[in-house]
Amino acid sequence: MTHNQLLIAANTLWVVVAAVLVMFMQAGFAFLEAGLTRMKNAAHIAGKNVLVFGVASLVYWLVGFGLAFGNGNGFVGTHGFAPSVGALLAVGKAPFAAFTGIPGATGWLFEVVFAGVSLAIVWGAMAERAKLWVYFAFGGIFTVVYSLVSHWIWAPGGWLQRFGMQDFAGSTVVHYQGALAALAGALLLGPRIGKFDGRRGNPIPGHNIPYAVLGTLILWFGWFGFNPGSTLGVVTGHRVGFFAYVALTTNLAAAAGAVSGALTAWLVLRKPDISMMLNGVLAALVAVTAASGFVAPWAAVVIGLVSGVIAVVGVLAVERIGIDDPIGAVAVHGISGVWGTIATGLFAVPALAATLNTGRGGFVYTGSLHQVWIQLLGLAAVGAFTFSASFGCLWTMKRLWGIRVEEETETAGLDVSEHGMWGYPEFYIPVPGGYGTESHGHLVGHSHAHRPPAPQESLEEEAA
Repeated sequence: MTHNQLLIAANTLWVVVAAVLVMFMQAGFAFLEAGLTRMKNAAHIAGKNVLVFGVASLVYWLVGFGLAFGNGNGFVGTHGFAPSVGALLAVGKAPFAAFTGIPGATGWLFEVVFAGVSLAIVWGAMAERAKLWVYFAFGGIFTVVYSLVSHWIWAPGGWLQRFGMQDFAGSTVVHYQGALAALAGALLLGPRIGKFDGRRGNPIPGHNIPYAVLGTLILWFGWFGFNPGSTLGVVTGHRVGFFAYVALTTNLAAAAGAVSGALTAWLVLRKPDISMMLNGVLAALVAVTAASGFVAPWAAVVIGLVSGVIAVVGVLAVERIGIDDPIGAVAVHGISGVWGTIATGLFAVPALAATLNTGRGGFVYTGSLHQVWIQLLGLAAVGAFTFSASFGCLWTMKRLWGIRVEEETETAGLDVSEHGMWGYPEFYIPVPGGYGTESHGHLVGHSHAHRPPAPQESLEEEAA
């Protein structure tokens, strides 16, 4: 085995492991989103992560990978659709010549899990009120939109890549895009029943904060595939093992975000709200995603500290303007994604920009705003395209078929209405040996003393 073959083998092993870590982030989203929503929707919210990842994987194989990384022009890949065995096994050859150190199949696996993460973000702001079929339809459409933008920034010859836009692992490509589509969906769906009374937002707390904590830790863990894996190999430029440095900056930012989120919530809300602390972690991870390969450790800490503030203030601001975002996707992935993209232009170390052969040093080191302007150009172009495409598609679906469930469906909960069973059945119906039964398993009287109220009864009591 030659030296080059050994390097390809090592690269392939590392990138596949990283891809599996990113795929495991779907479990993190399932726990986080189910925990921060109501019990009557828990199974639906968690289960859609499996569905949308399936949709994204199929669409990405058929057209997405070719649009994103197939040979083409500065705006779109025009080759590599439903790729053949030969294309997936080849290294550094058309149609996927962009992947010079790993086989095409390895590149596909790593990139498809990114598409799945961006799509998972979309539903955070649409939770508890979107029809199930919308997951299928818009999931496929958004995967195409995502693929086009990833071509602009990540594919060799992409028009923003040629300008030198720095987005190491996707603050713009993955998170900002997902948040833009989430915002479009939240605006078109409108708020959940009872969320706003006049202009005042009523809290609708999640049903399981430990689930949300577990989900956040899983996402933090998965991010060590997300950012370090974006090196796409064990050698980056002339630096061996550069992915370990990326892991370090990623962790420092997340740690700073946790502390900053908790302290900001303590100051603003008078209590160190746990959900805000979790959002601080995630906002910091989102922001450092663009910067992790470009910045010094101290800058990663600064990025995380600012992100913790954004997580708290941003979530409250989004609610204050009348947008119902149950998971905080618009602030955590959108506003913090913007911050991370701009921060990269501010803090990029010239030597690291040279290592990655992308853009130039940031304002702090060069005194020039050139890189910041490139970052802003990218944000403007991606924002205009992704939001308009997402809003237009969802608006058309709304006018033709409706994208929001009926009021009685939302009241009963999407678990039973859409899937025929609750995520926590024994809290709603008599289950042998379950809640409200005797130890020997025989059902006792079905009085309110032995079981919680049914969903319809709960809503009537809340309304009263």
